[in-house]
Amino acid sequence: MEASISFLGSTKPNLSFLISSSNVLHRRLRRDFPLPALKLKNVSVLPRISHRNRLIRAQSSDGIAAEEDDGFVLEDVPHLTKFLPDLPSYPNPLKESQAYAIVKRTFVTSEDVVAQNIVVQKGSKRGVHFRRAGPRERVYFRSDEVKACIVTCGGLCPGINTVIREIVCGLNNMYGVNNILGIQGGYKGFYSENTMTLTPKVVNDIHKRGGTFLQTSRGGHDTAKIVDNIQDRGINQVYIIGGDGTQKGAEKIYQEVERRGLQVAVSGIPKTIDNDIAVIDKSFGFDTAVEEAQRAINAAHVEVESVDNGVGIVKLMGRYSGFIAMIATLANRDVDCCLIPESPFFLEGKGGLFEFIEQRLKENSHMVIVIAEGAGQDYVSQSMRASETKDASGNKLLLDVGLWLTQQIKDHFTNVRKMTINMKYIDPTYMIRAIPSNASDNVYCTLLAQSAVHGAMAGYSGFTVGPVNSRHAYIPISRVTEVTNTVKLTDRMWARLLASTNQPSFVTGEGALQNVMDMETQEKIDNMKISSI
Repeated sequence: MEASISFLGSTKPNLSFLISSSNVLHRRLRRDFPLPALKLKNVSVLPRISHRNRLIRAQSSDGIAAEEDDGFVLEDVPHLTKFLPDLPSYPNPLKESQAYAIVKRTFVTSEDVVAQNIVVQKGSKRGVHFRRAGPRERVYFRSDEVKACIVTCGGLCPGINTVIREIVCGLNNMYGVNNILGIQGGYKGFYSENTMTLTPKVVNDIHKRGGTFLQTSRGGHDTAKIVDNIQDRGINQVYIIGGDGTQKGAEKIYQEVERRGLQVAVSGIPKTIDNDIAVIDKSFGFDTAVEEAQRAINAAHVEVESVDNGVGIVKLMGRYSGFIAMIATLANRDVDCCLIPESPFFLEGKGGLFEFIEQRLKENSHMVIVIAEGAGQDYVSQSMRASETKDASGNKLLLDVGLWLTQQIKDHFTNVRKMTINMKYIDPTYMIRAIPSNASDNVYCTLLAQSAVHGAMAGYSGFTVGPVNSRHAYIPISRVTEVTNTVKLTDRMWARLLASTNQPSFVTGEGALQNVMDMETQEKIDNMKISSI
């Protein structure tokens, strides 16, 4: 249906009148020609009249989709009513909250979604969307019947304690939940019966400490044992804080809960200091890590600037993704070279690292190199003839590339170039992991925790939370674990770094063919559905 409006005596239309008229027309059409809801498995989307009279396209979590012209796709998260269709709902207690009384729009509706891509071209499809996070008007748990638990798994990261605190305070202050357990020692704490009672008073000041108040561990995931314990204890909300492997474990727990038909909401909160979780803008603790890394880089710069031919190496976190090294380098501006796992480098020959170091020493008599822990691992393993071993989480144990590179540089310039150099090596990785989160991450952790609480109370399960284009959303766990978020070498952010350091790209020169990944591998990286921040 289309309508035209004439504007007599004026060459410029009244925009407010246009908007008002459009809204009135839209409401009348809705009233006089009610449209039935388009029902899909796991998702219900109301047809609407768009600017082009097109219906939306929606996709459910199990892949069933209704295709329409504008290419709208909703990657939905599971809901408890999927396998418990008669589950009753209740009014959200936030209706009576004094804090939320001033909010203009307290509740998120079923039609509120977040777009994964916001940079589009004219005529392009609308693309993938996720459900917007936030409180719903109806909840599927009575506050006095909720028995929640929180568990932390994997390595340390700034902000874990803040997330724990805000889940506890969010459940208690917003929804009146008093029965909250802390599972101690990671996944194995479920079946080793290591628990503690959590209250707002107990967790009041834990955000000021580093580490995790609940302790952590790697591995120990036994789905059957964990769900048996959840069932035996009468737990009906599970909040799981952890990285890629932990979130995969959370999905298995949800699948077993669904198979058994239990009213248990499983919510994941993604944790990785490396920022290697896909889909979300960034992971909590990342800003703190970048900020703390500045201290190590500044110290290295002071050291090498104070001596002749000083070369400082700072090793930062980044097993598979070099985001911390890249952003810390861009933020600091005293770094001469940044080496990350995504960008192979070579040492000898034209365009190699040794040549660049010598050039910088002649120009400035000092230089600083930042290297991510996962960079150059093939070099190190070949040099040390080390066999591949893995930790309890299944991650490859990394060799110390920082110490190896320090020795390689020292040997080359001392024995080959006959130059005296002063090497300074700083490894602040464990110091960075162990500090409390900064102000920015504290706010971010609060939003993550509250979003998880709202989602669980609203009956969603098998989901993780995080910001997508600065708007918090509920994301299927499988979407954040299917690929690793890495720095894309063809993005402008990496180009900005190369422009900042003036370092070689290491993709040409003698020896490059042996050390740069082949074109097929490079093409796979470039085509991955990931991008740098």
